[in-house]
Amino acid sequence: MKSYRYLHLDVFTDHLFGGNQLAVMLDARGLAPDTMQAIAKEMNFSETTFVLPAERADTDCRVRIFTPGDELPMAGHPTIGTAFALARAGAVGPSSSHVIFGLGVGPTDVELSWNGGDLRFAWMTQLNPTFSPPIADRQGLAAALRLPATALSDRSPAQVVSCGVPYVLAPLATRRDVDQASLDVAAYEQFRSGAGLGHEVCVYLFSTEPAADGATAYSRMFGPSIGIGEDPATGSAAGPLGCYLVHHGLVAAEKAGALLSRQGVKMGRPSDIHIAVASSGGAISQVRVGGEAVVVGEGTLYV
Repeated sequence: MKSYRYLHLDVFTDHLFGGNQLAVMLDARGLAPDTMQAIAKEMNFSETTFVLPAERADTDCRVRIFTPGDELPMAGHPTIGTAFALARAGAVGPSSSHVIFGLGVGPTDVELSWNGGDLRFAWMTQLNPTFSPPIADRQGLAAALRLPATALSDRSPAQVVSCGVPYVLAPLATRRDVDQASLDVAAYEQFRSGAGLGHEVCVYLFSTEPAADGATAYSRMFGPSIGIGEDPATGSAAGPLGCYLVHHGLVAAEKAGALLSRQGVKMGRPSDIHIAVASSGGAISQVRVGGEAVVVGEGTLYV
C-alpha cells in the first residue's frame, strides 16, 4: 500500500466550518481514475481534487476533479481550494502571481493575491459563456423545485448557461422562495428529459432580491445526478450566473466587475463567491470567479 497526503479545506469562506468542503490529494501519481473516483466517494465532500504533474508545457500541473459520483471537466471551489492547498504545502509561494491548472476544459489561469507569505485570495478565469434558448416549461421546472409557478421570476427566463459546465439557471422572485425550494428528483428528471437536457445538468436557483448582506444574488444548487444533493458553494455555476445577470440586464455592465453570490445559507454553511464579468463591444469578454479558503486539517490516505 502507498500513502497519499491530503489537505481538508473550507472554500469560499474566511473561517472554519463555513463554505464548501474540499479534499486535495497533493500528489496523486500512481492513482488510477477509478481509484480517484472511489476516494472521492469515500471522502464524500462535494468534490475531491487530485494534483498530478503537468501534461502540457503551458500549465503548471494537472488537476482532476471528482464528485462522489463523477469526474468534472472544471469546477470553482475545487480550483480555488487547490490553489490554497498548494500554497499551504509550499508548492506555490508569494513570488507567484498566477498558477495555471490543466483542467478538463484546458489550461485555467488562477490569479493569486498574497498577504506576506499567506495566500489571501484567488481568482479563476472561466470560459466565456454559452447561452441556450430560454426554457419554455416553467411549470415543469417549478414543480421540480416543489414551488408554485409564480415563484419563478417574471423579469428574466430560466435558461441553461455554461462557462465550462452547464446549469439550469432558475431565477426566483424572492429569497424566501429560494429557501423554500426542495428538489423532486423524479419531477426534475421528467422536466430535464422533456427539455432535452443532458442527464448531468444540475439546477442553480437564485434571487436578486436585495437584502442587508449586500449580495447580488442569493443562491442554491441541487445536483443529485453527480452525487451532490445540495452544494454549499458552486463556483462553476457562479460564472454563468454573473453572465446571465449581465446578459439580461439585471446588473449594469459597469457594475459587473464586483458581484457577489451568497450560497449555502440554508445548509448552515454560508459561502461568499465573488464574480467579475467584463464586456467588450456588448459581448462578454472575460469571466472570473474568486474567493478565500481556510485549511481545516490534513491526513494520510493508504491505498
